[in-house]
Amino acid sequence: MSVPPAISTAGELRAAGHEARPLRAELRANLLAALREGRDPWPGLHGFAQTVIPQVERALLAGHDIVLLGERGQGKTRLLRSLVGLLDEWTPVIDGSELGEHPFEPITVESRRRAAELGDALPVTWRHRDERYAEKLATPDTSVADLIGDVDPMRVAEGRRLGDPETIHFGLIPRSHRGIVAINELPDLAERIQVAMLNVMEERDIQIRGYVLRLPLDVLVVASANPEDYTNRGRIITPLKDRFGAEIRTHYPRELAAEVAVIRQEADLVATVPDALVEIVARFTRGLRASGSVDQRSGVSARFSIAAAETVAAAALHRASTQGEDHAVARVVDLEAALEVLRGKVELETGEEGREREILGHLLRTATAETARARLGGIDMAVLVSAIEDGAMVTTGEQVSARAFLDALPVLGESELYDAIAERLGAGDHGERASAVELALEGLYLARRISKDSDGSETVYG
Repeated sequence: MSVPPAISTAGELRAAGHEARPLRAELRANLLAALREGRDPWPGLHGFAQTVIPQVERALLAGHDIVLLGERGQGKTRLLRSLVGLLDEWTPVIDGSELGEHPFEPITVESRRRAAELGDALPVTWRHRDERYAEKLATPDTSVADLIGDVDPMRVAEGRRLGDPETIHFGLIPRSHRGIVAINELPDLAERIQVAMLNVMEERDIQIRGYVLRLPLDVLVVASANPEDYTNRGRIITPLKDRFGAEIRTHYPRELAAEVAVIRQEADLVATVPDALVEIVARFTRGLRASGSVDQRSGVSARFSIAAAETVAAAALHRASTQGEDHAVARVVDLEAALEVLRGKVELETGEEGREREILGHLLRTATAETARARLGGIDMAVLVSAIEDGAMVTTGEQVSARAFLDALPVLGESELYDAIAERLGAGDHGERASAVELALEGLYLARRISKDSDGSETVYG
């Protein structure tokens, strides 16, 4: 964060040549500047570049309020929060102003009085763009006072008349003047509360207990909603929908690479999780989204894949701690740990209840087989299969260290198969080599070239 300008009065601001500009003009200018310079205005968003982002950019250029529709975990909130980056880093406001008014454009009675009395001596302070973004999670108990405002009884008690504009305590939307206000899960707002937003978004009136205060509010209203909310928990009333200039549908990542990028970006991994295992988690999540056994109306959130990767890493760290390993590296055996704790995050179709473990297990095996084929295809595993057919057995498990696993591998003579597998998967130390070879063994098992026996704590390939 840079240091704010040293200007401290309206006179200094005017002498510096500063010009006030509307919020939408500010957003439009900064977006166009970023596009001209080749800068990405949407850091951290994956899979939206050709679909959602162009629609959002057109909406901002048009100066429209925006509502994002999409299932849970599609990045709607992250997208809304990224709008902050299109604001000026610092903007001048009247010092002490309740609504953050521009020194050249006061809108409340008090600020206009101060501007008239002080003139160029009107004190100015600077507000960072992070302070110009307000977010509210819509809940059924949200009131008109929370969003719009109410009469402040303390100010009335001080002797002001009830109709005096200065008796009003402003809510979230007026306080976001010259900024962005985001409302998450908009359909959860009671319909009467949504009605209260109508004038704010269109006529810029504030109606509080029968008192109408006309304020030229300059605020961008953005919101998120789940399409199913129109029929389940609530709905966005038609007049309010009409006031949003842009209704944009979001989606889950459509490319595997984008799914992997989301996991890598968002997951807080406490151990090394090789790329191949992250790919398995990504394929697993995508398989759930395509499964007819899973209720696709509720969606399979990106939080599922993030939690899965974090659980796999935690299983690896647990093993490394108990077995005295210096470097905790996740292996295929750790994927099973994710199934046990994540099955409650997936909603199945009616009639499939009770089969969570079976369905998730099948989809995980499918994802593992696809990853093994994609990553190790073309490597001749015949020498390893022959060794196992001749009686060699390889034991792994949640508490089998990487060193113990590697030491138990059959000797393949002068074959460099293990080196080829490690090189293909970019494995370095013994922990990563163990992870790579274990994926190869699991791939052989899923291709029905070797067998596997597991008792829950140990797995034996033979």
